[in-house]
Amino acid sequence: MKLLIIGGVAGGATAAARARRLSETAEITLLERGPYVSFANCGLPYFLSGDIAKRSQLLLQTPEGFDGRYGVKVHLRTEALEIDRTAKRVRARTTDETGVVSEVWFAYDQLILAQGGNPILPPLPGADAPHAFKLWTVPDMDRIHAFIKDKGPKTAVVAGGGFIGLEMAEAFHARGLKVTVVELAPQIMITMDREFAERAKSHLQEHGVTIETGVGLKAVLADSHEVELSDGRKLPADLVLFSVGVRPELTLVKQAGLTLGESGGLLVSDTLQTSDPSIWAAGDMVEVLQRVSGKRVRVPLAGPANRQGRIAATNAVAAMTGKKATMKYQGALGTAIVKLFDATAASTGLSEKAARDAGFDVGVAIIHKDHHAGYYPGGQQLTLKLVYDKKTSRLLGAQGFGLEGVDKRIDVAATALLGKLTLDDLAELDLAYAPPYSSANDPLNLAAFVAQNDVSGFSPLITAEQAKAAFRAETHLVLDVRNLGEYAQGNVPGSLNIPVDELRGRLAEVPHDKVLFVHCKIGFRGHLAARILIENGYTQVFNITGGYLSMKGVFYG
Repeated sequence: MKLLIIGGVAGGATAAARARRLSETAEITLLERGPYVSFANCGLPYFLSGDIAKRSQLLLQTPEGFDGRYGVKVHLRTEALEIDRTAKRVRARTTDETGVVSEVWFAYDQLILAQGGNPILPPLPGADAPHAFKLWTVPDMDRIHAFIKDKGPKTAVVAGGGFIGLEMAEAFHARGLKVTVVELAPQIMITMDREFAERAKSHLQEHGVTIETGVGLKAVLADSHEVELSDGRKLPADLVLFSVGVRPELTLVKQAGLTLGESGGLLVSDTLQTSDPSIWAAGDMVEVLQRVSGKRVRVPLAGPANRQGRIAATNAVAAMTGKKATMKYQGALGTAIVKLFDATAASTGLSEKAARDAGFDVGVAIIHKDHHAGYYPGGQQLTLKLVYDKKTSRLLGAQGFGLEGVDKRIDVAATALLGKLTLDDLAELDLAYAPPYSSANDPLNLAAFVAQNDVSGFSPLITAEQAKAAFRAETHLVLDVRNLGEYAQGNVPGSLNIPVDELRGRLAEVPHDKVLFVHCKIGFRGHLAARILIENGYTQVFNITGGYLSMKGVFYG
């Protein structure tokens, strides 16, 4: 029986290895249009930055290695051109190492598509200039590395403020270039909510990276080594990197007449079977279920691609032996993380915006807390945001930013999302504690406590965005319960400042006929103030979640 796999790297290479472990008799062939069958594409920016010293560390497997260990025949520089579904064969064009081109038909009993995606290259004047690049493959990396080494550029413009664009901004900075990130959207990291994008932007700027949002590239000016922005400004750019997104590779899919999904990816079932019962698919090219919202989405991430490759291979091998496909892919959470110099930003599940767009009755709780016990040396502030359904208390998503401890909190939140845990469950999680690692109540527990208080009405929350949108001077009042020194260093114009420890004695200054937006620096004193007010008969009290730290750049300024 013949299993043919088109595409290597994450999904295809994983599928090939899995298929061999399931069957010693299957004839397994893998076609890869590039020169490498399996490489660590997520590691490319870190070679360019110098964090990964040896290029060879990125090359995970060779054709000879695949053949020797798994008995898989790998054909590099082989591009699939046509699927003949009736005859069960694929026409491919192969280019050997001497440049000779030939066409070959490959037969299959079961076929796995793992062609991934392609970086989007906008059709701009000068986009094909010799100093303009994309980063998707090892050859792309080699070209950038050689250009920096040979040409010695001093300035770089990165078009796109997504995770890869930001990783590359750091890499170029590490190589001594003055870097500007240009993002057409109003914020960088558009998969995360605004307050985290602002934190990331500020952190990058503190490390010398310039961020331009709400503006795009109009042209690459090769002669002057500049780029022209959509607002007419020009920026120096000895090197330009396009990192504006990825589209699924669907040329072969469309030729074969396979069904596409509503999000534009290849439609697959929960067993990763396409509309053709003999063809399976995995990776960036497919459309999958978003586990929280239930919507069909594309999730171009390495983790899901690897797991999908494993499942597609399992079911394809079962089909070759006449068995029913039993392994299912339940969908993706979209968990993602990015290193920003010495800081980390990460998210899982739905952002606040995505949750609202999906129709949930959204609640938001934000905390700023040391990543371990405050009395133990070395604590670093961790900002954590929970998004939840106020009707059911179900966790919908989480985001984090900080210097330490972000990854493990987001990973725990991802696990909670998979188990469809509620805020009550999250509050009761028995997480590892010792002063060097956490607090007796972990930041995740504390965030859940804050969210529970919101859902129950014990201490209602409002986000800075919501407060700003609702605020009317004649009907609303911002009550700042920080101390006088904190207030003097920065405040919301027109706000009333009564330190929380003085509030009980100064209630006469607080009107009963206005909606009160209470805040402190990070939220806890705001919570105490809210309870004092509610217990004293105030009925329209809301604590601005995350306090003054989360209000910066949102409610004012």
